[in-house]
Amino acid sequence: MKTMSIPHGGKLIDRLVPIQKRIQLADEAKKLPKIELDFELRKDIENIGWGVYSPLVGPVNREDYINIINRGRLSDDLPWTVPIVLDVSKEQALRFQIEDFVTLSCNSENFAILNIEEKYEFDKKDLAQKIYKTTDPAHPGVEKINKMKPILIGGSVQVFNETTSVFQKYRLTPKETRILFREKKWRTIAGFQTRNAPHVGHEYVQKTALSFVDGLFLNPLIGKKKAGDFTDEVIIDTYEKMVQKYFVKNTAVLVTLEMEMRYAGPKEAIFHAIIRKNFGCTHFLVGRDHAGVGSYYGPYEAQEIFNEYPDLGIQPIFFRNFFFCKKCGAPVNEKICPHPESEHIQYSGTKMRDLLIKGLRPSPEMMRPEVVEAILSHAKPFVE
Repeated sequence: MKTMSIPHGGKLIDRLVPIQKRIQLADEAKKLPKIELDFELRKDIENIGWGVYSPLVGPVNREDYINIINRGRLSDDLPWTVPIVLDVSKEQALRFQIEDFVTLSCNSENFAILNIEEKYEFDKKDLAQKIYKTTDPAHPGVEKINKMKPILIGGSVQVFNETTSVFQKYRLTPKETRILFREKKWRTIAGFQTRNAPHVGHEYVQKTALSFVDGLFLNPLIGKKKAGDFTDEVIIDTYEKMVQKYFVKNTAVLVTLEMEMRYAGPKEAIFHAIIRKNFGCTHFLVGRDHAGVGSYYGPYEAQEIFNEYPDLGIQPIFFRNFFFCKKCGAPVNEKICPHPESEHIQYSGTKMRDLLIKGLRPSPEMMRPEVVEAILSHAKPFVE
């Protein structure tokens, strides 16, 4: 029987400095030139340190960058679809030489040392088109690319100072989740990515997956999201209620994934699958319009792209459109429900948000009452 997935690339990367050496490295970091990063890029560097982004050891070098954006693979042909990059100004780039060590800092707090291996230019429009399939500045990912500095630096990192999360009890590294799965005797684990509070449709998908795997890995994304998305606090509060009230004990675990949403649709679906593979998942749930935004991607493009990656090393589980059928009296999909559309209630996140913004309650067929209560207990449940 298949057991936990092998980490992407064969082993979990560990770029965390041992505890006993951290003070020494922090002192050394004070003497080095410094690059100031924003919080989201700091989280990417920390994810490299913890092995979440295995096999990356730092921001990617030019050869990997070119292969990622053009082929969706690293230079060694390993699947990888979203480049993790560190951008600097031309003036900064001139200050650094290849093989230099520089300190990475965020909000004036030093947290890592980067060994510079390469400096290279990149084309913003080319990057946007190949990752997001658009150069429209209204796309949140394209907007971010347009604000990037013109030079990318590649190399390897050593992380000596980790952030403390507001949701620390739900923050586990891939090493820790793999220990947890072994303790639970889970051999097959389905990972579920979300940036939303759960509705009954999500629950249907999750429990359908649970019918043929040992455990469910609920892995909500905690980090920068677009306006109108649920806040991190709401997502955690609502999933706590779901796990407590609607899942059999020891069949689901809640662990945060601390990084920003990129809204890259199909490319991000593969990226999300790789991350869950590193956490130890054997399966990954992919629904309609996974990691999409607006109308930039077809509803099932994020599923179709998996055909290009038979060597991904994690099994996708695809869910088509699902809805509540008044005649069936349950959440169903078009494959199992024979009734006409007049009997269907669609799980519309937009409609549920509109109701919640007005202080109204979606029906129990749409969203569990405990979830609604948790959302409405927050004065501002949505990102502004």
